[in-house]
Amino acid sequence: MAGNDWINGYLEAILDAGAGAGFTEAETRPALTVGDGGGFNPTKYFVEEVVTGFDESDLHRTWIKVVAMRNSLERNNRLENMCWRIWHLARRQKQIEWDDAQRLAKRRIEREQGRRDATEDMSEDLSEGEKADVATPRATPKRAFSRNFSDLQVWSDENKGKRLYIVLISLHGLVRGENMELGRDSDTGGQVKYVVELARALSMMPGVYRVDLLTRQISSPDVDWSYGEPTEMLSSGSYDVDGHGGGESSGAYIIRIPCGPRDQYIPKELLWPYIQEFVDGALGHILNMSKVLGDQTGKGDPVWPYVIHGHYADAGDSAALLSGALNVPMVLTGHSLGRNKLEQLLKQGRQSKEDINATYKIMRRIEAEELSLDAAELVITSTKQEIVEQWGLYDGFDVRLERILRARAKRKVSCHGRFMPRMVVIPPGMDFSNVVAVADQEPAEADGDLAALINGDGNLSPRALPPIWSEVMRFFTNRHKPMILALSRPDPKKNLTTLVKAFGECRPLKELANLTLVMGNRDDIDGMSGGNAAVLTTVLKLIDKYDLYGQVSYPKHHKQSDVPEIYRLAAKTKGVFINPALVEPFGLTLIEAAAHGLPMVATKNGGPVDIHSALNNGLLVDPHDQKAIANALLELVADKNLWNECRRNGLRNIHLFSWPEHCRQYLSRVAVCRMRHPQWQIDTLMDTSMDEESMGDSLKDVQDMSLRLSVDGEKYSVTGSLDNSAEVDKLLAAKGDPETYNQVKRILDKLKRGPPSSNTEETEPKPDVNEPRAPVNNVIVSNKYPALRKKRKLFVIAVDCYDDSGNVSPRMLEIIQAIIKAVRSDATAARFAGLVLSTALSVDEIMGMLNSGNILPHEFDALICSSGSELYYPTIPAYPDDGSNKKLWPDPDYDSHIDYRWGGEGLRKTMFLLTAPERVGQEKQERVIFEDAEHSNAHCLAYVVKDSTKVRKVDEFRQRLRMRGLRCHPMFCRNSTQLHVIPLLASRSQALRYLFVRWGLDVTNMHVFVGETGDTDYEEMLAGLHKTIILKGAVDRGSEKLLRGSGSYQREDIVPSESPNIVSTEAGYNCEAILNEIQKFRHR
Repeated sequence: MAGNDWINGYLEAILDAGAGAGFTEAETRPALTVGDGGGFNPTKYFVEEVVTGFDESDLHRTWIKVVAMRNSLERNNRLENMCWRIWHLARRQKQIEWDDAQRLAKRRIEREQGRRDATEDMSEDLSEGEKADVATPRATPKRAFSRNFSDLQVWSDENKGKRLYIVLISLHGLVRGENMELGRDSDTGGQVKYVVELARALSMMPGVYRVDLLTRQISSPDVDWSYGEPTEMLSSGSYDVDGHGGGESSGAYIIRIPCGPRDQYIPKELLWPYIQEFVDGALGHILNMSKVLGDQTGKGDPVWPYVIHGHYADAGDSAALLSGALNVPMVLTGHSLGRNKLEQLLKQGRQSKEDINATYKIMRRIEAEELSLDAAELVITSTKQEIVEQWGLYDGFDVRLERILRARAKRKVSCHGRFMPRMVVIPPGMDFSNVVAVADQEPAEADGDLAALINGDGNLSPRALPPIWSEVMRFFTNRHKPMILALSRPDPKKNLTTLVKAFGECRPLKELANLTLVMGNRDDIDGMSGGNAAVLTTVLKLIDKYDLYGQVSYPKHHKQSDVPEIYRLAAKTKGVFINPALVEPFGLTLIEAAAHGLPMVATKNGGPVDIHSALNNGLLVDPHDQKAIANALLELVADKNLWNECRRNGLRNIHLFSWPEHCRQYLSRVAVCRMRHPQWQIDTLMDTSMDEESMGDSLKDVQDMSLRLSVDGEKYSVTGSLDNSAEVDKLLAAKGDPETYNQVKRILDKLKRGPPSSNTEETEPKPDVNEPRAPVNNVIVSNKYPALRKKRKLFVIAVDCYDDSGNVSPRMLEIIQAIIKAVRSDATAARFAGLVLSTALSVDEIMGMLNSGNILPHEFDALICSSGSELYYPTIPAYPDDGSNKKLWPDPDYDSHIDYRWGGEGLRKTMFLLTAPERVGQEKQERVIFEDAEHSNAHCLAYVVKDSTKVRKVDEFRQRLRMRGLRCHPMFCRNSTQLHVIPLLASRSQALRYLFVRWGLDVTNMHVFVGETGDTDYEEMLAGLHKTIILKGAVDRGSEKLLRGSGSYQREDIVPSESPNIVSTEAGYNCEAILNEIQKFRHR
């Protein structure tokens, strides 16, 4: 029905008619008569229910054409046909409503089952209160949602000694510190103002050293050049103000990260494929800034982010990935939620779920919000209603289960691997420094300049009053009347058309007041987005319909700095502020209006309920009820005593919404989160001033050097005498680098000492996989870690090539050998190129595969095993006879890095239930998923899949696990023959980011080789700032068919359709084809 808005008029007309239409879905087509004597008169119905009830120009033109026809029979036939079109549309809406009801019922049953399963493991030690919460809900009134933070310590000046680094993310829209273009489009609204002011306010709090607000860099000719600046300073911070000698990097900053098309400003619905690019760019900035702040604070250790705070779904998705890569706490603010929007749109019945998803990418947004809930320690909301009625719609949050888990955690009782994010209500703050409220008894006429403006004094100086006052007042015929002010962008959900109808149809209100509609900025209605243009056009038509000329003001332009003056003008005229939105997540404009002394009329749906409870400065109304809106406005405008009481209440209580108060609550809540940050068992080794150099770190360099020095064909031997040491001295002296000379000399001196003594502990037999040696002075002398960190490029082999049984295909070994040959073919580049093998195979299976292909493990710098749940470093022996030539060193920090919210035994028990066969009728199906203990490990539950056609898809598993409070990452792999369940923020792509954080291996210098399909984490390997090389013909079948069900988001919502970072080989997967694509990237 896209493009035919008038059909919605038909649909709404038949719904309004209700039983009067005379049909039900089950009835057959009745015999219609046109005359007045019949049971149903289509002419009368059409006129009364459609034409008179809706202002639709296309529909009206159709009606005019019909009634203009002279042939009565043809006219009546056409009228009958139009009525039947309405009837069929009504049937379609009823079908949509039925499907929606079925979907909600099924979901409700699944949630109840999930809650029962989640509490079954905890049933033995549930308290009586917890058992009551688990019981089936009774038909009793809902209890008020409350939180008890009795142990909460309020943030105070005692925290001045801390130097915290806070990262905020707001990805979409146009973000800048001054002259914000609020209302320019649907992406640049209250959220932009909120995050900018939050960053400024946080930077002024005691103990906060730096705040970074990360957003997207936009260098488009369609927007101002300032949005392309990489950095913008918002404030110098509390340290400079208090004279504590803050460094040059202290304060609040906007940091713009390039991602997606550099020269395009694109709406938030189209940003999803570029999230991974944004994460990689943001990760690079945070690592650099952490090191800079460490130097500035004088301690030298990196200052990791205290918290990463995502705003809205896209930033929440980004914050979750960054939180996992850095192992730091994440906080989420939803602002507006996808599930709530989906439910509202489905209730309207105008679009199917598929149409909604195509327009708004709503399923991708919902999944991002679910992932954000999985990863967040804390979710900040504006109202209690948002927690119960909006977040309560999500798989990952259940109010009753969260209450149980919180009580158990407080009693230090096991939750069996289940987690729920903590939800807190912290109302947004406001900067009151520039607010000048109107005096109590100051009538508009007592203000000289304003009185002159009202009276139309032509001698008034243009500088005497704010220009926006004249711009607003020029519309009015009678400027003495109070002003009803509405300030929002012309979005359908803001419900401005209902406000105009309420004003136009209430004669007493029109006589007592004027109406001002500040609907963003516009140059030409035709240049606006479809929804905004439609709303504005309808408003203009309603003004004409009700003949409101001279009574309604609708200025085309205003600056952000004009907004306080608009509030002040409305207050001077004894006016009222109204927010009639269908649903308002919070309502920041209500607080702004109250600060300027304006009473309010607001929607009863959402945040205004809590604002009204705190301020008690107005009336709440049903946004669908025109008469209620008009009566509330009339009551406040007509009753001056009520107006003054509401005004005084608002000014008295407005301090509750100040930014300092907001930030104190914010930091107090964040302080009780489980603080975590990267903690290495060994030094980071990114410090180039290390005294103890690994012997194996430079062995390859020494061996390469020896080949160049062996003019007589004698090769350098590690265990032999250094007969060519003079040549080494000569070569190093020629390079003129004393540091390099001293480093190599130290290594050669150590090599001269020979292998360890035979009577030491080193002669004892060693297993193939060893734990790291005990640290000496907090440094483990391992001969591989430093070599990895010194690599400039990393080539990652992530080709998922398996046969029908899930065994390694011989083709995989061919591909590995071809890639190794291609990488090693350039001797100069090979010295600084590292190789990583990343697969779903266990470490034992990888070693067996490499052994079968005669590939030495130390050809690789790292092995990412079991779908990203394990990380090993193959080692090169320092001496050929020390027994260490087959050892793998597990990364000592990786397990703790990915352990966040790992379900452990509780997850294993739940997976046993979820993989049980479902009963079809009276027949019980055979189990097709079995636990594979041999290939499981501490952070990977492995399962064998016997029949992939009878299993749930990944999104179904994830949904059911979330409903049970379990946060993890399920995936099918090895040609759909295995299911792996690993920690929430562990994956093969996240393992690459870990190498970036741990060893400084920049993601932009990574080349990832994949096939044309793969495991269900394949999409994650494609997107990002790394270079992706798709090997055509390498993989015939993958597991992606088990990733998502119908109606979900698609690959194009994850991976950009066109990216300079993704290429495909033109001639298969041989060495020449691979080398050709590598060289293409080199020359870009």
